[in-house]
Amino acid sequence: MNSMYEQRLKRLRDYLKREQIDIALITNPTNIYYFSGFYSDPHERFMALVVDAEREQTFMIVPSLDLEAAAQHSVVRDMIPCSDTDNPFILLNAKIGRKRIGTIGLEKKTFSVHRLERLQELFTGVNTNDIEEFIALERLVKSDHDLVQIRRAIAITEEALETALRQVRVGMTELDLTAELEYRIRKLGGDKPAFETIILTGKRSCLPHGKPGPYPIMENDFLLVDFGVYAGGFCSDITRTFVIGEGTKKQEEIYEIVLESNLAAIEKVKIGTPYGHIDRAGREVIAARGYGAYFNNRIGHGLGLDFHEIPSIHGGNTQVVQPGHVFTIEPGIYLPAIGGVRIEDDICVHSGGKVEILTTYPKQLRRL
Repeated sequence: MNSMYEQRLKRLRDYLKREQIDIALITNPTNIYYFSGFYSDPHERFMALVVDAEREQTFMIVPSLDLEAAAQHSVVRDMIPCSDTDNPFILLNAKIGRKRIGTIGLEKKTFSVHRLERLQELFTGVNTNDIEEFIALERLVKSDHDLVQIRRAIAITEEALETALRQVRVGMTELDLTAELEYRIRKLGGDKPAFETIILTGKRSCLPHGKPGPYPIMENDFLLVDFGVYAGGFCSDITRTFVIGEGTKKQEEIYEIVLESNLAAIEKVKIGTPYGHIDRAGREVIAARGYGAYFNNRIGHGLGLDFHEIPSIHGGNTQVVQPGHVFTIEPGIYLPAIGGVRIEDDICVHSGGKVEILTTYPKQLRRL
């Protein structure tokens, strides 16, 4: 296990040398975990993995309350505790031991302006370079170890869904079912939901990112369930849509179009295919049936340590499918007068070209 993190750190150091970046200052907790094996949410506190390429030194600044946990899990052994009264940038400056640095690599999407100004006060004239794209591309290709964890997260997701659905009854609220589902996640060994669970019923199911509320499940409603699980550092993401009772022919029609779109997009997945082609393959199915205006989001996204990673699978993305990529395919039709249908699968592309649908939960229309 340790060698995996050490190999990642070596690739990072090699990248810093190639790009002539003196120091990398990584503060995104997920990226710190990716390189070190230690995860913690520091909230407002400062936490950083520091790679000094010039002096070939790697260390971490961690909140004092996390020091023991970091020592247990991180492959980086050089730890600097930072109490609530310490100035982390003074600690950083003292450890680095020099006032002038040419270039610091930062994750510019997550590093705040406030912190950047504190950094510039200590290292006058320093240049900054965005290292976020390098890290994202490193995380893009999943190893066999990564896939073991993703499969486990998916297995928990699917068992939790099946168990929770047995409790569904007319009059049960969206919040009731959300509580039941998230309870099952924990009971089955999931660390936590991968994101805020989406359970929507009736016309509210047309809200792609709606939040569950005190709304009762009614006869002939759509029931849309979109959720994921964190397990072993990796996450799953699945959506299935059901009908309560018999439903209507219109609901069945909408469902079958979305399923056809889902299958068409998956069929397009091949090594070397631009992701934009995958989006268009699924989107064209829905547009040809007259519902193009009611599918207004991308067809999928990358999946791994975060539930939203690169690639972003939209029509304009020219990035191509490569072995080790894991991503979602999730077309939908969202009709305000009727409700919405989304069917989401997690997909993996293997080195031999095999395309595996990691999610195995049935996709045929199910009436509850």
